[in-house]
Amino acid sequence: MGEKIVALKVDVDTYAGTRDGVPALLEDMARFGVHATFYFSMGPDNSGKAIRRIFTRKGFLNKMLRTKAPAAYGLKTMLYGTLLPAPMIAESFPDVLRETERQGHEVGVHCWDHVKWHDYLPWLPKHLTALELGRAFGLFEEILGHWAATCAAPGWTVSPDSLEVQDALRLAYCSDGRGTHPFYPVMAGRRFRTLQIPTTLPTADEILGENGITPENIHDYYMNSLKDGLNVLTIHAELEGGAIRPSFVRLLERFAAEGVSCVTLGEVAAGISKAPDCRFYMGEIPGRAGDVAIQGEVLP
Repeated sequence: MGEKIVALKVDVDTYAGTRDGVPALLEDMARFGVHATFYFSMGPDNSGKAIRRIFTRKGFLNKMLRTKAPAAYGLKTMLYGTLLPAPMIAESFPDVLRETERQGHEVGVHCWDHVKWHDYLPWLPKHLTALELGRAFGLFEEILGHWAATCAAPGWTVSPDSLEVQDALRLAYCSDGRGTHPFYPVMAGRRFRTLQIPTTLPTADEILGENGITPENIHDYYMNSLKDGLNVLTIHAELEGGAIRPSFVRLLERFAAEGVSCVTLGEVAAGISKAPDCRFYMGEIPGRAGDVAIQGEVLP
């Protein structure tokens, strides 16, 4: 059997996830000498506005109930941007971003407004897409003193315009989709030059409550799902750093016991000298409401 490698990608979607979840993950990862790539939402936390997905996305309500999302994310988070004002995330906790980088983790941009990008990207004109990323990258540079080398789309939602804007930002790589191996995306007949490193494993919120998977045994599912070579696991500060934190600790314990190597996405990108062009499209995957960006067939 070959070596199993896990690149850990951490999506930080909310004010509470930045305040509470990230420090918890930093503490747990430090115990095991593990480093990850953290993607921070930089602007307002409008999580409460996501409630409209009940009416626009098939399966969204079922997912919310199956994963006990209200309990996991907290009542205040579920009201931000509606009954409660939307708090600013990164400017409220700049030291969290700095401490994450200080501890040796890779830090990148998730978005400016998570809900806006996730729900409206297909209808945003290119200049507004550029503005969303530009504001996020500008604040990132202000806080950390350097340009971000990577970003990851909220909800794995992309468009040809968003990929074009990423190319213009001259990033080292992005992690915007779901797939099996690193590639260069071709969407709507256009080839883009920013390397994509897709998430290869399902996320906790996609599988909890399905097929007997619980917080108590999800680590077994992941260990049984690892393939030889590269695996990319996306976790969320609000879940693995909060509601199911013990589950993630058990997974780290298994990684350590069974010799699974954990790396950052940047380390993966640095080791790639050649990658294929692949079709990139929006489509459905099990356990997630709404379409996500999916790696398709290799193109000539």
